[in-house]
Amino acid sequence: MKVVFYAVLSCFLSVNLFGQVQEDKFKQLYDEFATPNVYRNAAGAPGPNYYQQKADYKIKLTLDDAKQTLSGEEIITYTNNSPDPLTYLWLQLDQNIMKQGSDAMLTSTSSIESMSSPYALTHAFNQAAFDGGFKLDWVQDAAGKAIPYTVVGTMMRIDLSQALVNGASYSFKIKWWYNINDRMKLGGRSGYEYFEEDDNYLYTIAQFFPRMCVYNDVEGWQNKQFLGAGEFTLPFGDYEVEITVPSDHVVASTGVLMNPTKVLTKVQQERFEKAKNADQPVLIITHEEAEAAEKNKASGTKTWVFEAENVRDFAFASSRKFMWDAQAVQLEKKKVMAMSYYPKEGNPLWDKYSTRLVAQTLRTYSKFTFDYPYPVAISVHANAIGMEYPMICFNGGRPEKDGTYSDRTKYGMHSVIIHEVGHNYFPMIINSDERQWTWMDEGLNTFLQYLTEQEWQRDYPSRRGPAHLIVDYMKGDKAFISPIMMNSESIQQFGNNSYGKPATALNILRETILGRELFDYAFKVYAQRWMFKHPTPEDFFRTMEDASGVDLDWFWRGWFYGTDHVDISLDNVKRFQLNSHNPEIEKAFLKDQFDNENKNISDLRNKESIKETVNERQPELNDQYNTTDIYQVTDADRELYEKFLSQLSTEDKELLNKGYEFYQLDFTNKGGLVSPIILQFTFADQSTEIVRIPAEIWRRDCLKVSKVFFFQKEVVSVTLDPFLETADCETFDNYFPRKMVLSRFDIFEQSLGY
Repeated sequence: MKVVFYAVLSCFLSVNLFGQVQEDKFKQLYDEFATPNVYRNAAGAPGPNYYQQKADYKIKLTLDDAKQTLSGEEIITYTNNSPDPLTYLWLQLDQNIMKQGSDAMLTSTSSIESMSSPYALTHAFNQAAFDGGFKLDWVQDAAGKAIPYTVVGTMMRIDLSQALVNGASYSFKIKWWYNINDRMKLGGRSGYEYFEEDDNYLYTIAQFFPRMCVYNDVEGWQNKQFLGAGEFTLPFGDYEVEITVPSDHVVASTGVLMNPTKVLTKVQQERFEKAKNADQPVLIITHEEAEAAEKNKASGTKTWVFEAENVRDFAFASSRKFMWDAQAVQLEKKKVMAMSYYPKEGNPLWDKYSTRLVAQTLRTYSKFTFDYPYPVAISVHANAIGMEYPMICFNGGRPEKDGTYSDRTKYGMHSVIIHEVGHNYFPMIINSDERQWTWMDEGLNTFLQYLTEQEWQRDYPSRRGPAHLIVDYMKGDKAFISPIMMNSESIQQFGNNSYGKPATALNILRETILGRELFDYAFKVYAQRWMFKHPTPEDFFRTMEDASGVDLDWFWRGWFYGTDHVDISLDNVKRFQLNSHNPEIEKAFLKDQFDNENKNISDLRNKESIKETVNERQPELNDQYNTTDIYQVTDADRELYEKFLSQLSTEDKELLNKGYEFYQLDFTNKGGLVSPIILQFTFADQSTEIVRIPAEIWRRDCLKVSKVFFFQKEVVSVTLDPFLETADCETFDNYFPRKMVLSRFDIFEQSLGY
């Protein structure tokens, strides 16, 4: 009883054998998690009273190619499915990030050093000169009466004359316009690129209309300011959008084209119909047609009409430079379309790869989540960008002007297309709050991007996913590393934190902690539970545990809430053998030990310096104690052995004769992040054995542990983390016996200036 009491007390206090008080790495996440309720249950699923709002849009747009402006009128119908009466509504005005004096501009830091390059100076001057942001003409109710509204940075509140109650809908209208930014000079997720050679523009347009904020059970109104890093969180709805553009422009858009007979030639319509059943890309608009449009600019305008159901956002691209190809993608239960739009500057990469990459992304992501539910997925070429919206994304990857390209350009283009198309799943369908939690879309998406890259090409040079690729970041200066569970605007090392580390964590969870079968099942449960809904981090964490049947709180705590890294040291390996008590064996063992043991320096030198000892000169001084061979087996030894055997059971006797070798391995957790211990034992006969120890081995002492292993053959070496699957940051202490780990260093020629 006393032993049990002390064991429990030790675990509760997290005190190790040396009296050191330690952090409890296996404490449940009760303090960090929100309390389960009727909206979100403890299993990570939507609760019985889960709700979400709906926002439907009817929008009419005009793109002015001469002035680079976009103007629009929209009717928003907002449905309140919450139990709360709403006396005001919040909208996002994301274009206001480009407005002079925006919070994003005022709170961005700079120094003289950061402004010292020509690019930085030019960018600063261009930004200061640009007249950005929404110009609101009016906000009216459905009857045309003005509605009071207040603009707060990148947000707008409209005040209702009476509360919008549960189940009721409210329609209102907004008229607006804004100057489109030159994306190549000012940056931004959308804008235009100007092609001086042929005097044409390529527009990639997003965040272009006042959009409803999310109202839910977690945040109420999610009305955080848009500062640039934290992206978007939006309610689902249906869209009817009319886009008026120059008559020779081609428009790619969220949704389904509703008037192809009015905007496409008869031949282009026939090609489009052919593409619907093609398993390879079919050109709908050819290089020759696009080049002719570039050179012979037409007058007048044309209106393209698109409709989209159950999407959280809307974006489009427009240019007379576009080629357009498409193919069908057969998924498990349905067929959808993959498409690409690109100017001649994108070839020869884009016509060869883009649509095929879109198709493969849909196949791989659907396999791990659910069949892609939308009718189309589109990749649009836009230089030096990667950005995603429902059914459409804008992707970089441009060859040199002579058509050549490097492997960096090729694989960069491949990866950005896979990544941005993959965002259709996270967060466009599994609709997490990007403004708050970047990792919930970027990290999960980067993980599936890695799986897609590997299915696309054997030994694809993936930059993120495998554990060893995150090591340099993980072992860096903790002053410049944020926990994954950090607000999007406060993250340090954005790419590593929100893309690389969570993707690596999920890969470790899949390969090492749960195994592929358990992980894939749980991940699919999460995806299908929360498709077309608004999950939180807790919903993901709880679902993965609930569906896998494995307590993972220690894993989430270490990888997502902390900044520790994995660094386990294999400190020592001690070899033992059972004492057989057989004098023939044991005395031979002792003699061998004596003959082969290292002699101390005095003994070695005395053999040389002492020519003759006293007893060597006077043999009469010797007796049985220094003349008898102590390693010789006597009858008395044999009698003792027989007596010993008589006291053993048959099972004990068999154990003594099996020749077991015992090895005690001592480990230190140097990095602080608890992790499974994976060991590879290599034996004298060159055979190997892998032993996988769960992370719970650290549950009573998270600093030092020991473990005894036994085999029927001799171990000659032990390797810790032999398959580089835990992100162990220092590998020199992963071997016993120690071996040199080869690395490289560069010699840099220093230039001295006076």
